Amino acid sequence: MTAATLKVRASSPADQPTITMEREFDAPPDVLFRAFTEAEALKAWYGPNGFTITVLAMDFRVGGLFRFTMHGPDGTDYPNRIEYRDITPAERLDYRHGSDIDNDPNAFEVTTTFKALGSKRTLLTRTSVFPSVEARNAVMKFGAVELGMQTLEKLAAYVKG
Repeated sequence: MTAATLKVRASSPADQPTITMEREFDAPPDVLFRAFTEAEALKAWYGPNGFTITVLAMDFRVGGLFRFTMHGPDGTDYPNRIEYRDITPAERLDYRHGSDIDNDPNAFEVTTTFKALGSKRTLLTRTSVFPSVEARNAVMKFGAVELGMQTLEKLAAYVKG
């Protein structure tokens, strides 16, 4: 299946603090989900084009943390922290994502679902809920949707690989 025939969609209603991205993958939900659970996998695909990550800590369990530094192509480092809220293998992943500081006021909630489309395909839906519409607008200004879609493209290449 070519990328042109895959479903890829993003939405961000002006009156809501959300961004939702959807993409179909040529991989079953368990394969796709596993790419979120292993540090080595995340190092291979996580982040937009030209970005890399250094994993500082990964404890994949409810209440566990994934701490990493994202390195931009211009050399800028972005400290990140994900706290896992709910994990349903191959179905759902909920977490809080922010800078690598305690009680980050700009942290946002993310829900990623993995819906089987037959036996070999998955619809991944990722919804990010920000503290306010203004906070969502701030990330939109730096291209969050396009950068997020680039990340999902890298994930598609990784699971196909």
